[in-house]
Amino acid sequence: MIAGEIRRYLRDNSSIRVSRSMRDTAYRVLQVKERLTAERQKEPDIGEIAKILKISRQDVYFALDAISEPISIYEPVFSDGGESICVMDQIGDEKNTDDAWIEQIALSAAVAALDGREKRILALRFYDGKTQMEVAAEVGISQAQVSRLEKNAIEQIKRSIDAG
Repeated sequence: MIAGEIRRYLRDNSSIRVSRSMRDTAYRVLQVKERLTAERQKEPDIGEIAKILKISRQDVYFALDAISEPISIYEPVFSDGGESICVMDQIGDEKNTDDAWIEQIALSAAVAALDGREKRILALRFYDGKTQMEVAAEVGISQAQVSRLEKNAIEQIKRSIDAG
């Protein structure tokens, strides 16, 4: 009866739905962890639990992670009596800065101003990684024309971004 109540609690009190097999694995992991802690008076590591349950360390980790409560990014993690520091304050994102967003918008606008053939040539060259000779064969023009069109398109993009 107690085991059933624990399973029900794990199933019903989670804001994220976790598969039944994952919850059962988590329940078995918690049982082994509790038993080993009581026997040894210290918490076992994930490797010991995995060995006893004959599952991978990764499965043990995922099972424990699946039943942990998610926290808000606005949850305070430190307070010295004045301002508190939240989880969000500890998260850094070097890639998605305001400057990066502005540059991406400017680049998108500059590329949108190109004509269709220039867009296609740049896409083939820089997204598909094709050589100028391969692009020339696909578009039906000479390699010299591809080079000239590519150079002019890049210059137009630079002017557009510098003007913006």
